[in-house]
Amino acid sequence: MRNSDFINFVKNKSTKQVMLIIGIAGGTGSGKSTVVRKIIESLPKEEVAVIPQDCYYKDNAHIPLEERLKMNYDEPASIEWSLLTKHLKELKEGKAIDMPTYEFVTCSRLKDKIHIEPRKVVVVEGILVLCDKELRKMMDVKVFVDADDDERLIRVIHRDCIERGRTPQMVIDRYQETLKPMHELYIAPSKRYADLIIPQGGHNLVAIKLLTDYIRSLLGSNI
Repeated sequence: MRNSDFINFVKNKSTKQVMLIIGIAGGTGSGKSTVVRKIIESLPKEEVAVIPQDCYYKDNAHIPLEERLKMNYDEPASIEWSLLTKHLKELKEGKAIDMPTYEFVTCSRLKDKIHIEPRKVVVVEGILVLCDKELRKMMDVKVFVDADDDERLIRVIHRDCIERGRTPQMVIDRYQETLKPMHELYIAPSKRYADLIIPQGGHNLVAIKLLTDYIRSLLGSNI
């Protein structure tokens, strides 16, 4: 390697942007969105990109709607992990991605996509994000947001009735038949992979501040 090539190599390496990938998991209605919002608020604008796991549900548009509505969306097999990890690798390499979008009313992937530019902090958020081994390997910090089951159910009823057009009884039936069993089988056990567990969900301001301070310490002078 020539001296000029070596100098350019060192220069590029030293100026390469640091990117942290933060995984935030937890049960449905645990307060993950609140934690993500507070992370965004604590860091400089335009320095955080959020990648929701929900955008990467497999495209089942070829399946009749009646059957799609009965499918289990709370198990790891429902997620297109290969696309999610591919997109994270591209962001890590400094490449922009076009993230898919998903509609819960029809349980299908939409044609519209969201353009995401590389950022210094990338937050991957979703109930199952600590369940996939390859995805966990890419994370610099793994977080599990914990909350009481009754509180989570209340939040899910409120959200699904307003945002997804479901009745309270529909939500309760789904909780008993799918959400609760899948939480106990997949989501709750993934807590053991977390570096930080935030009890009381988004109400735990002390834990959230510890998390944001830790993110800042990892980034050092890069943010």
